[in-house]
Order: sequence, then structure tokens, then C-alpha cells
Amino acid sequence: MALSRRLLPLFLRRGGHLPPSPSLARALSTAALPVDAPAAAAEEDDDAITIKGVRISGRPLYMDMQATTPVDPRVLDAMLPFYLSQYGNPHSRTHLYGWESDAAVEEARARVAKLVGADPREIFFTSGATECNNIAVKGVMHFYRDRRRHVITTQTEHKCVLDSCRYLQQEGFDVTYLPVRPDGLVDVAQLADAIRPDTGLVSVMAVNNEIGVVQPLEEIGRICREKGVHFHTDAAQALGKIPIDVNQMGIGLMSLSAHKIYGPKGVGALYLRRRPRIRVEPQMSGGGQERGIRSGTVPTPLVVGFGAACDIAAKEMDYDERRVSALQQRLLDGIRAKVDDVVINGSMEHRYSGNLNLSFAYVEGESLLMGLKEVAVSSGSACTSASLEPSYVLRALGVDEDMAHTSIRFGIGRFTTEDEVDRATELTVHQVLKLREMSPLYEMAKAGIDIKSIQWSQH
Repeated sequence: MALSRRLLPLFLRRGGHLPPSPSLARALSTAALPVDAPAAAAEEDDDAITIKGVRISGRPLYMDMQATTPVDPRVLDAMLPFYLSQYGNPHSRTHLYGWESDAAVEEARARVAKLVGADPREIFFTSGATECNNIAVKGVMHFYRDRRRHVITTQTEHKCVLDSCRYLQQEGFDVTYLPVRPDGLVDVAQLADAIRPDTGLVSVMAVNNEIGVVQPLEEIGRICREKGVHFHTDAAQALGKIPIDVNQMGIGLMSLSAHKIYGPKGVGALYLRRRPRIRVEPQMSGGGQERGIRSGTVPTPLVVGFGAACDIAAKEMDYDERRVSALQQRLLDGIRAKVDDVVINGSMEHRYSGNLNLSFAYVEGESLLMGLKEVAVSSGSACTSASLEPSYVLRALGVDEDMAHTSIRFGIGRFTTEDEVDRATELTVHQVLKLREMSPLYEMAKAGIDIKSIQWSQH
């Protein structure tokens, strides 16, 4: 058994400590401890964890797969040789170490390309999807600035796309931020009407990171192709989870990330169409690596891990989708069976099943999160979760501010188990009911009082 297969499950379960383990049967589980053991047989004080002022008996169940995913042990196995023995710089052209690293990088490039139906020459490695989005949005508009001064995006894009658009506005470009429907999907007719003769780019996220809705990429791609506009999509949350074919979908530029598909953090890839060719202005100066699009030494171990993750996803995507979909339904049914006034945010029909964003009426989201210390979940994007403001994505859907504050995003993935889903359901139900018992608003609503009609006085 490879080194990574022995160590990774233990790290996942105990955060780096190496306790005795009679079995590695749950090697692919991220659960801290079996849920049927009461607090893991009264976990010893030595095993308790105190961090950021919060004390918990052990590592929580991990259900935040949209923030990041654990590295698949098979991915780590592929990476280790390039840390320990094959550590050459892939840009070294004069010796074996460089040659073998370069060959490994090109094999990984081919694997990434294959997963999305692209030519390997159209894949450029970066540090992650945020950098890809910056290159795509700013790079395209800067290159075509003489005749293209208009960008179209949606109000629910990832923050790095929105901030890149605001940056362009400061430079004098025009940006149209399209609203979305209450189900989170963009109105393609409205998008088509928004395209102008000077529109240079349409940027629409493939799968939303907060609510999981899948945008109609093929329709958007067709419209952009007919109108001669470049189409960019942030597919960080889509890669390896839904089928992607850049040619069939008419995608011109696409941002990808490894750590969302059980690969390593710190590496991503930009797809950039060759025919018809799309040009971008590089956002970083340097040695001209990645054909000048992204200078800097390509991190061979990370790139190899990215390629391995894509290869695994290509083989197991269908199975993962069926399994994750069943777990999502199990979680939703379990919560709804015991809790009323639960709202699903975003379309259920057009949705990646590993993302379940729920709002619980009459419950304060911060209190609910604090009460769910045994489950690692979030109230929205990891990139904006430090803000106390309600999610801008949910507000764009028209969700009331009070309900937006009560949202919880459950992320289910390849290594999530039924026991973890059941335990998360149990803890969520318990905490929601507990908070509602203390909520006068819930009591008033159950008494038939229309809370929105109450005129609250200020003192």
C-alpha cells in the first residue's frame, strides 16, 4: 500500500495526529469519528480541540465541499514522486530532471484538456481559478480595448469576476450586470438583448458556488457565437461534476481549479480557444512560461495532481453524480421530515446535486452555524464568509434579507458517507428546533400573525 493511502485517511480524521487504527476501511471518509459512538465514547480531554475560542470534542464532519475538497489519495500518490525524486524544473532543457518534469506537465495538460473536450495546446496552467478569471476578464478587454469596450456578466458571479469588472469600469469600460431569475438562472433572452456592437466579453459562471445552479451554457455559447462575442465561464465548481464540452457549448475561455475536484490547492488552468483564436493580454510579466500567457515556474507536483484528479473525474463522474444525488436527497428528506418552513435557494431542476443551500425561517444563521460545531458547513462563499452582510447571491435571487441571513450551504462530495449525512441531519434539526423554541417570531407565525405586517416601534 502506498504511503499516501496509509497516512491521508488518518490525517483527514485527526488533523495530522496518528492514533492507532485497527482498520482503514473508511480510508476515503472525512468523518472525524463514527456517529453511532456517543461523542466517540466520551472523547478524552486530550483529544479535544480549541481554536478561535471554540472547543469541540473532535474534528467535525466535513460538508463544505464547495469551499474545497480533500485530496484524493490516488492524486497524492501521483504527486509524491515529483516532490521526492523527480523534482526537476520543467523549464530546464539541458538534463533528465527537466525533461521528465516537462513530460509529466504535458501529460497532465492532456488530461485536463480531455476532461473538457479541448486541445492540450489550449490549456494554460495558473495558480487557480481566481487568476484565470482575472486573465480572462481583464486580459481579453485589454487586448481588444480599441474596439471592444463593453462587458456583460451576472450579479451572482464569483467575487473575483465582479471585482475584475469593477476594475475595468474604473478604466472606462462599460459593464452590464444582468439580474437573475428567482431560481438563480440567467434569462438568455435578456442576455442576448444586452449584447452591443462593442461588447467584448460575456462572463457567466457555469455552476454557482453558493447555490449550485447550472447555467444554460450551450444556449449562452450559441448566442455569443452568433453575435461574434467571446464567451467566458468560471467552471471551477463544474469541472469533473457535470459534463463539459467546450466546442459543443461554444466556450471561448474557461477558468478551472484543482482543489475543487479532489486535487491540490494552488493550481488551476485557463482554457483559451485557438480556432477561432482568442487573444489576451498577460497580467503578469516574467520569463514567458505557458507561451507568455502566465509567466512563472510551473509547479510540477501540483500540475501532476491536477491531471490525476481530472483523469479520475473523467472515469468516475457518472458514479459520483448518482451517489452524491442520493445523499443530497437523503439530507433534504431528513431535514424536511422534522422541520417546517425550509426553503431551497436556487433551482432544483438545474442544479449540481452536491450543493444544497437551505434557508430556515425564524432562525438566525450565525446562531445556527455556531450551534453546528460538529459539522463543517458555511453560510455562503468561503471568499466572502467573513462578511456579516447577507449573501449578495441570495439577495440577487430576491430572497428577503432575513431569510438570506438564515442560509446554510451543505456541500456533499465523493468521500461523504451516509452516516455523515444522517448525523448532519440530526444535528441540524436539533439546532433549528432549539433556536425556534427561543424565537418569539416563530411563535407569532405559528399563531397566525403576519409578521411582515407588524409595525415595529423604535425606542
